[in-house]
Amino acid sequence: MKDWATGGDTTKLPWNSGGGGSGSHHALVRKVMHISLFIVGFAFLWMFLYNSASPLGFPVISNYFNAVLPPSKGEYDPKLEKVLRSASMENKTVILTTLNDAWAEPGSIFDLFLESFKVGKHTEKFLRHLVVITWDEKAHARCTQVHPHCYRLETGDNFTSEAFFMTPRYLQMMWKRIDFLRTVLEMGYSFVFTDTDIMWFRDPFKRFHEEADFQIACDFFQGNSYDMKNLPNGGFNYVKSNNRTIWFYRFWYNSRTVYPKLHDQDVLNKIKWHPFISNVGLKIRFLSTDYYGGFCQPSKDFNEVCTMHANCCIGLDNKIIDLKIMLGDWKNYMALPQDQRETSRPSWSVPQSCR
Repeated sequence: MKDWATGGDTTKLPWNSGGGGSGSHHALVRKVMHISLFIVGFAFLWMFLYNSASPLGFPVISNYFNAVLPPSKGEYDPKLEKVLRSASMENKTVILTTLNDAWAEPGSIFDLFLESFKVGKHTEKFLRHLVVITWDEKAHARCTQVHPHCYRLETGDNFTSEAFFMTPRYLQMMWKRIDFLRTVLEMGYSFVFTDTDIMWFRDPFKRFHEEADFQIACDFFQGNSYDMKNLPNGGFNYVKSNNRTIWFYRFWYNSRTVYPKLHDQDVLNKIKWHPFISNVGLKIRFLSTDYYGGFCQPSKDFNEVCTMHANCCIGLDNKIIDLKIMLGDWKNYMALPQDQRETSRPSWSVPQSCR
């Protein structure tokens, strides 16, 4: 777009044409400027009042202006660029998970997570595209022992032990995760983010919605992937890198200051209704629990399930017990002859400890 103030011949503009009408032209220009300033001022006032009076508690307008600023063009950690590039699929898509020491101990969540890729149906190939983002040195050391793509996220915080739900440390971890994922998008990489307590049983890409920018699993799915009443779970999502998703992650992260007592998932439930999201053109879809299930709402058909999440469960020990049982259910299913797999109707033995 050309800048008329520097790129054109200003002698051709009517108020520079000379002659006896210059005074009237200047008066006309001043009137137009006053009207324009009035309209802009009124728009600002209306948007401020709209946001302040919103029954849904949408953040005030200043936060949204911050959110729509162009993404930063600063240099990114070359170590991160290297690990993302080495793990990337041909279309610059990576699979990401986060890990701290509590979940990285031998026999803990991380081992079960990796095992699910190996016993799943055609899922072991995805391990070469998995990048593990480690929160602490112990988790990083453990990761490098068993997996080729590990990245130590330096935060200056102590995220070594289990972060209990809704504690200040838990909230801090969740928001740092959102900010990190925004960085990955800005670097041009699309991603599937998966919590480490999610078991991969089938290729999830076959069930993703091709046209969506941002698609997310649900604790409770209402039956319609477009329905904003679905209750999303931030532990599993597929996000394409583009200007809309970069804006959205900045918007999501900035909204934490408006809802300081909520975690990222609950803030998402607030902002998903905001007209700014539809105005920017972000295409959101919610993933059916028929394929992406969990303890909250299990997938019922073993012949269709892609992933299962140990959600609606508090406590590391409880998760480990039930994830082991879940893997046992899956192995029993996979041990059946092919024709029996297609006709049998097995069911999950979980949740038990997580109930």
